[in-house]
Amino acid sequence: MRIKNWFFDWTETIVVAFILALIIRAFFLQVFWIPSSSMEPTLNINERIVVNKVAYHFRQPRRQEMVVFRQVLPLAARSQEKNDLIKRVMGLPGEAFELKSGAVYINGKKIDEHHQLNQDYADFGPVVIPPGNYLVLGDNRPVSADSRFWGFLPQANFIGPAFLRLWPLSKFGLL
Repeated sequence: MRIKNWFFDWTETIVVAFILALIIRAFFLQVFWIPSSSMEPTLNINERIVVNKVAYHFRQPRRQEMVVFRQVLPLAARSQEKNDLIKRVMGLPGEAFELKSGAVYINGKKIDEHHQLNQDYADFGPVVIPPGNYLVLGDNRPVSADSRFWGFLPQANFIGPAFLRLWPLSKFGLL
């Protein structure tokens, strides 16, 4: 009888933990891996990050925030894999965006970028970002396929902001 109770207690605990993990992953937090070098040197290939899937139900994406999103249609149509991607929000709805000599200009004013990046000195824009859309760039600008190539990112494609690096353990911490 005692073994039967012990087995039932452990089975119940495991089932409840599994259900809670599924709920958390589906609605609150999700772990993603970095599939490409487009965010180097900030994030490297195969690093693991945690994304807050609830944040954008309560607030808008912020400039210079790293975000995970579903591929936009033109990119997804060309790709065999339908991976979620990570980039940095650089332009917000209604803003005039320009990339000139490696610097970002919003509404004609140069902005300071508070993160490391690999500069690309190719010019882009100016473009006006339509309502409900964002302009996202990779930190490794010379190799990043981003809004400069496939256009604006609709807000509906956002999954959430990246806020924690899990792997490698030597780099564990908030982003």
